[in-house]
Amino acid sequence: MLKFVILLSAVVCALGGTVPEGLLPQLDGRIVGGTATTITSFPWQISLQRSGSHSCGGSIYSANIIVTAAHCLQSVSASSLQIRAGSSYWSSGGTVLKVASFLNHEGYNANTMVNDIAIIRLSGSLSFSSSIKAIGLASSNPANGASASVSGWGTQSYGSSSIPSQLQYVNVNIVSQSVCSSSTYGYGSEIRNTMICAASSGKDACQGDSGGPLVSGGLLVGVVSWGYGCAYANYPGVYSSVADLRSWVVNNA
Repeated sequence: MLKFVILLSAVVCALGGTVPEGLLPQLDGRIVGGTATTITSFPWQISLQRSGSHSCGGSIYSANIIVTAAHCLQSVSASSLQIRAGSSYWSSGGTVLKVASFLNHEGYNANTMVNDIAIIRLSGSLSFSSSIKAIGLASSNPANGASASVSGWGTQSYGSSSIPSQLQYVNVNIVSQSVCSSSTYGYGSEIRNTMICAASSGKDACQGDSGGPLVSGGLLVGVVSWGYGCAYANYPGVYSSVADLRSWVVNNA
């Protein structure tokens, strides 16, 4: 799987972005087959930035708390991070706030990607509006096949050397934990009990979208985590299951 590391590093270097430390070789978080959208359609979406460059996505939990992926916050200091909220564009507009601190799930494992979730505390509070809103956390996983959407500013095709300036989204369908780990797909036992999957033909989340929101029924049901390639037929996108990790977020936020 070394070739995935090389390709991923090359892509992100070309983007002028940063590869999150602890990134798995098979991880590649971007929107594939998506459509440009505006932040008012996804007002909980934020861009998590390292030294001013888009690095990952995230979701607004409250005026000063963001939910993202733990793998986005490996070997990085809070002082180098900021978020942009309330803008359709990752590089301009909206509200920019520095990160005061962050907490990774203590059970996060970079090898298995179990418990890939984290919370960020902002240096100030966001002012809610039509373009900045919090999103509720799912308390149960959607049914297999349920409609969902995933959004972000990641690259739009495998090996691309540029990221879109405008927010993208794609509609997908939930693949339950039991189905995702079954012989129908190629992951098998790599799907753990803190994960949920989603897929649609030719559509997926991949690099640059990591940490971003998977939304179904108006609730945050998943956090973009990992996957083999992007939009591969036998490998759905894998997300941290918010329902299974909800108590951790609530108790630590």
